[in-house]
This record gives sequence, C-alpha cells and structure tokens, in this order.
Amino acid sequence: MEYKDYYKILGVSRSASKDEIAKAFKKLARKYHPDLNPNDPGAEAKFKEVNEAYEVLKDPEKRKMYDQFGSNWEHGQNFQPPPGYENVHFDFGGAGGPGGGFSGGGFSDFFETIFGGGGAGFRSGFQQSGGFQQRPRRGADSEAIYELTLDEAYKGGNKSITLQEQSTGPDGRPRTTTKTLEVKVPAGVKDGQRIRLASQGNPGMAGGAKGDLYLKIKLLPHPLFTVKDCDVILDLPLSPWEAVLGTNVRVPTLDGVVEMKIPPGIGSGKKLRIRGRGLGCGVKRGDQFVRIMIQTPDRVSGEERRLWEELREKSAFTPRNF
Repeated sequence: MEYKDYYKILGVSRSASKDEIAKAFKKLARKYHPDLNPNDPGAEAKFKEVNEAYEVLKDPEKRKMYDQFGSNWEHGQNFQPPPGYENVHFDFGGAGGPGGGFSGGGFSDFFETIFGGGGAGFRSGFQQSGGFQQRPRRGADSEAIYELTLDEAYKGGNKSITLQEQSTGPDGRPRTTTKTLEVKVPAGVKDGQRIRLASQGNPGMAGGAKGDLYLKIKLLPHPLFTVKDCDVILDLPLSPWEAVLGTNVRVPTLDGVVEMKIPPGIGSGKKLRIRGRGLGCGVKRGDQFVRIMIQTPDRVSGEERRLWEELREKSAFTPRNF
C-alpha cells in the first residue's frame, strides 16, 4: 500500500497550525475543484487527494494517530494496523472543509485502512451517495478564427470547415482530433462577427451538454476593395480629362459590374455612393463608396507636352487659394 504524506499534499510542515492547514486546504481546493476545471481530467483526483489530507489533519485525534504511526508506514508497502487498532472508528458525517464547503468521500485504501471506510459524499455541487459523483455540467464554449474572402462574406452560403480540437482519450490523456463541420455563413457577415455552432464546443462533465463553438470572422485582404465598418471602398483612377469633362465608367462591385456616371469637374478624393453594395443585412446593410483618384501620365510625348503647355498658358484655373 502506498504511503500518503498528507502534509506534503497540502504543502505544509508537520508542525503547521490548524489555521495554516485550513488556509492551505482552501487554496488547493479552489485550485483543483472539478467544477472549476472542466477540461482537466486530473483535477478531480487531485481534489480528492487534497480533501482526504485535510480530513485527517483538521481533526486533532486523527492527526495524532496519523503522526504516531506515519513514520513506520512511510517505508512499508504492506501495512497492517497494530493489534486492537481495527476497533478504532471515526465519525465522517461532519461538514468537511472549512465553512462546510466539502465533505470527504471516495477515500484511498491508505485512508480506509487507517481510519475505516464510510465517508460521506462530496457536497456543494456533488451528490451525497457514499462516493464521488459530480453533477452534470455544461461544457465550456470555445472560439476559433474563421477566415473568409470579402466575396464569400458578401454572398454568404454553406461552407465546410475542418478544425482541430483537444479531447480526452480512453486512457484519460489529452489528444488532438480533427472534425469537419458544415457552416451556414449569413450573407453580408462582417469582420469580427461571430457565428455560433450549437453543441460543438468543449464536452460537458458527468453527462452534461457540450458547450458552443463560436467562429470569429476574419476578412482576408481584397485586391480592389477596403472595408470600413459595413461599407466597402473602391479607389477609381481617372485621367485628368475624364475628371474635367466627365465620363461613364464600368465600376466593379461585390455584386457585379455597374455603370457609373462621373460628373464633370470632379476632384481627386471625392466619393460617389452605390447604395446597398456593402456588408451587413437589412436596414443595416452598408454601401460601396467609389473614391476618385486622378492619375497623371508619367511619360509624355513631345506633342503631348506641347499641348499641356498650351493648356497651362490658356487655362484660368487656379488649384490653390493661398
């Protein structure tokens, strides 16, 4: 039988006071409580071990008997109680931990050999049935980044995604598994928006329901458009004569090409609106803005330069007011 060093389990010295023992127990109980560690399969065993150590050391009579025989048991693998010791019994019906938060249950063979069996079940979230039984608890929600092109976000539709998740294998050890899910992407979904997949999150405890999985949308860069909130912006290059005289231009949008009339005399940086061609849905759907960017040629022929110089001499236009 393996010797249990209850002082070492609680992290206190053998001369620790009752208050020091209680303080150490409270700290460890909060750290390893199964309700607070739904994804750690080892927390339950550690919590039971801490609770068992406190069950002995909090009681002066049990602690005295443990201290009396502990040094002999520490080095022995086949402990047998001394003559007459089998008639010693203890009452385990009390509240257990400080403030009545817990009660012993599911004690080790070492404990039961020394003090006898029959602990009460855990309380405060556990059934009291003579053993450790955790109440069903819903699994924690999880989140994953889901990357979409701007075109996919605008149109929406059904998508298949493959995710890796941590699960517990038959041996109780964590392992990585792969699963494929069908996702319905709402049309117009925005950057940072979350899509909820019910019951696809972390597994529950003791038969509890699984949590939800949230896919957080991340929009990938687009070669033509930039996004601001629900609106999309397209930079439209124009030649100087198109800006001065006006023109008709075929403008790309996320929903196909549209014909846009450019009014005469438009300046660089001005924006024209195409309503309802942004992200979002319903009354919250954004627009597409076409931002005018007047471009000049970086190379001109001799004849072109002559014409530009002639225009400079004849034009009364002054772009600066200072």
